[in-house]
Amino acid sequence: MSHRRTFLKQIALGSAALVTSGFPNILFKKKKERLGVALVGLGYYSTDLLAPALQLTQHCYLAGIVTGSPEKAARWQKQYGLRDKNIYDYSNFDRIADNPDIDVVYVVLPPSMHREYTVRAANAGKHVWCEKPMALTVAECDDMIEACAVNRVKLAIGYRMQHEPNTRQIIDYRRNQTFGKVKLISVAAGYFDPRTDHWKQNRAMGGGAMFDMGVYPLNAARYVTGEEPIAVVAQEKTTRPEIYTRADETTLFQLEFPSGALANCATSLGMSMNYLYVTAERGWYKLEPFQSYSGIQGSASDGTLLNQKIPNQQARQMDDDARAILDDTPLLVPGEEGWLDIRVVEAIHLSAKEGRRVLMD
Repeated sequence: MSHRRTFLKQIALGSAALVTSGFPNILFKKKKERLGVALVGLGYYSTDLLAPALQLTQHCYLAGIVTGSPEKAARWQKQYGLRDKNIYDYSNFDRIADNPDIDVVYVVLPPSMHREYTVRAANAGKHVWCEKPMALTVAECDDMIEACAVNRVKLAIGYRMQHEPNTRQIIDYRRNQTFGKVKLISVAAGYFDPRTDHWKQNRAMGGGAMFDMGVYPLNAARYVTGEEPIAVVAQEKTTRPEIYTRADETTLFQLEFPSGALANCATSLGMSMNYLYVTAERGWYKLEPFQSYSGIQGSASDGTLLNQKIPNQQARQMDDDARAILDDTPLLVPGEEGWLDIRVVEAIHLSAKEGRRVLMD
């Protein structure tokens, strides 16, 4: 393992605090009360979820957009009352550095573009929120983390579930050992995607089940145990080989953890699945669904119901991240968290390709 890789791993595991600690808020001469957010990429997630959520947030607001479509730009500008100077395309994106209205760039593009626009945003002096999966490779994650560190801006990854209260509750179960040590996790996330020619059927762009949905069960196994996997076994399957020629339709993977805990995980673009079951020494707890825009719910063996409600998951996530910037405090889900997932995704792909158990270095 390279010195750079070792250093980043130490940071991510909490052995160092250079990147994950707060940075001096040098971008603002006077502390702002709300941060201006520019959405990069105006696909479904930005259009139907993030933009509406930004109408509900207290600590940030929709200030600008970046799009390659003049038609979308005009429609968004009219709908949200955006200023002419806050409308960018991909060719003039770097001019955002001179715009004091924009404090945060939210990268909502295919994962193959995450590295480029995160680095460019950081070089422009803007904080970055990046959708999951963080990037295609650990090397790309390294570049993103380093660019944000050098430019002294924060990098958050859009794992909204870690901001969700029922998910926070099961994380507390592990921290407090409410049911004893975690022994076995069963977790799955998937849906049926009827599309036949979309970037999500192309792994080179960040498509395939593992990149698109697989980071949900992977991240869940990690936050439920509070550990990093030491070994991975994975298998890729498809029922539509004529469509999934360049990416995985379904991936099954098993994770082994240092404590002896095991995780059976599944993800798919060919079938619906959405559950998290945790077996511990003195009981069990579950969330079903464990990742859903419409609400999370579950229960525990002691009779506790896990059904806390919040108005909007994306608004909670963005407000949490905005407060961390405004208050110069650590992010709940920093770039290093995405780095740790992509490290395991690489091992999962290798295991499935070579048909063997892969030890994590």
